[in-house]
Amino acid sequence: MIRPLKIMYHNPVGNDAYDQVFLDALRARRLPGTEIVVTSLHPEEGAFNHIEYRSYEAMVTAGMLRAVRSAAKEGFDAFVIGCFYDTGLLDARELSGDMVVMAPCVAACEIATSLANRFGIIVGRRKWVEQMGETVKRYGYSDKCSGFYAVGLGVTEFQQDHAETERRLLDAGRRAVDEDYAEALILGCTLEIGFHEKLQDKLGVPVIDPSIAAFKRAEYAGSLIRDCGWVPSRKWTSEAPPEAEMAALGVFDAKNAFGNRIGNT
Repeated sequence: MIRPLKIMYHNPVGNDAYDQVFLDALRARRLPGTEIVVTSLHPEEGAFNHIEYRSYEAMVTAGMLRAVRSAAKEGFDAFVIGCFYDTGLLDARELSGDMVVMAPCVAACEIATSLANRFGIIVGRRKWVEQMGETVKRYGYSDKCSGFYAVGLGVTEFQQDHAETERRLLDAGRRAVDEDYAEALILGCTLEIGFHEKLQDKLGVPVIDPSIAAFKRAEYAGSLIRDCGWVPSRKWTSEAPPEAEMAALGVFDAKNAFGNRIGNT
């Protein structure tokens, strides 16, 4: 009997309001046999609703890294960082052993370039563009990106007026496709998981939900480890810190790294 793939989707905020939403959406799209656990941080890490500011992101990163280490020790096949900034992705990979670590921006860019030659990224606020642009450049996708299209909404504002949010997202998508010739779109933030289907029906191009992209990319990578033995490299740039040194520092392990935890165990 084939062992199920175990994937943890981690919401790197100290607030569990959307954990069930993510679990329901990902369960609807998993392959048979994939087990999903959704987690978030303890409120004591900071009761953040979002991490759209660099200072917020910096505050939650340590807790997120402890979550990665805990998941790896539990034997998860893959860990998904649930933020389009790809918070702490390279740092997390140092601590993850044989476990895959995936994040939304890199996953969405990989998928977009497999579907089209040029993609645009719809974002909430102009503030996000520099940091997300740096991330896309680091991954080597800048020449494939037609641009970033801000809709003038912060993370929490997306839920205040759904009709207005939908109008702004659609307008941004049309600018990307009709004016800058984007052949696919990535949602840097969205109204709800699954909303991409409504947009792509109206715009006529693939619209990629980054949460789903990161989960499906992690699921695929986990299957490659199981089926082909392609374990993530931990040589050179991904070298892990010495275990004895981490133990002496005493900050990498937590008795309970998660505030909320739902799904398969």
